[in-house]
Amino acid sequence: MSAPAPAFRLSAATAIHRGDRAYQQDQVALLPHPRVAGCALALVADGMGGKSGGRKASDQVMLTGKQLFERFAPGQDDAGEMLRQVALEAHLMIKLTAIAAEEEPHSTLAGFVLLPGLKACIVNSGDSRVYHFRGPDMLLRTKDHSYVQRLVDEGRLTEEEAANHPKSNLLTGCLGSQKDPPVATQAVDQLQVGDALMTCSDGVWHYFSAQEMANAIQTMTPREATAWLIDRARERANGGGDNLSIALIRIDPIT
Repeated sequence: MSAPAPAFRLSAATAIHRGDRAYQQDQVALLPHPRVAGCALALVADGMGGKSGGRKASDQVMLTGKQLFERFAPGQDDAGEMLRQVALEAHLMIKLTAIAAEEEPHSTLAGFVLLPGLKACIVNSGDSRVYHFRGPDMLLRTKDHSYVQRLVDEGRLTEEEAANHPKSNLLTGCLGSQKDPPVATQAVDQLQVGDALMTCSDGVWHYFSAQEMANAIQTMTPREATAWLIDRARERANGGGDNLSIALIRIDPIT
């Protein structure tokens, strides 16, 4: 006989802060599935394009994500395809907004859907990220669609040099751009009790090593960890920080 599956519960939190910017253009959502327990969608969108343009773009990502997730049938529909459609449909709606408003709104997208059976699927476009941690270890992080990431891939920069590069915020693709956006999806075939999935904007991850983030997520509750990450990023930005947004789900044992 096979051993019984370990009992677990999901612990989750979101956090958002304007940082040192005049306007909040990030948006974050953490949505339980309306019909299926143990299924949830987490999204972060970092809007760009001025006071109203960036917020309109990130709002559109959230609206599109909510609408498609409500129609999503776990176990029947393909999670990766659903996330890809969130990106592509939001991209088209953002472009329509730009035509109507004579603005240039853009947005990143990073998120994941947690599926029954402790599986997950991840999506990203731009430089907002998704991380998969197991205890103190980072097992996965999404790859940015950015100029410095391209230099890292070509072996011309280290990850540490890229973080401090003067063009570290220059994107090679995102939602709302003239050309089709890069949309990367990947599956996590088996999560374990103790694992955590986190998505965040560059206003957060820019100030931390993966080890620091993993330690915070492992040793604090999700609410405490997200608050700590926001507070430390604000301190380290020293008055020059971007908008910040985080969504975190951790799989905790039932003791």
